[in-house]
Amino acid sequence: MSNIITDETIDYVGILAKLDLSGEEKEQAKKDMGRMLDYIDKLNELDTSGVEPMSHAFPVKNVFREDVVTNGDGSETTLRNAPEEKDSMFVVPKTFD
Repeated sequence: MSNIITDETIDYVGILAKLDLSGEEKEQAKKDMGRMLDYIDKLNELDTSGVEPMSHAFPVKNVFREDVVTNGDGSETTLRNAPEEKDSMFVVPKTFD
């Protein structure tokens, strides 16, 4: 089944995609879109009556680990590397007055 894409369709898609296509690019886009629609038609010919609908191609499971604190926040160790520290914070040079 041959899908015919018109110049108006290509112009409309170009406007939606904010593309300024040359004449050659429009002709190529017409061919490409026609091939895509032909492929979709071919997929529509498949008998999917016995196939259960699914939301994902792979089983969905929770892959996150438990949120458990193991070593505390490490702020004391981090502040030991600071050139200067005051009230458990880094002291940095002023960036504005």
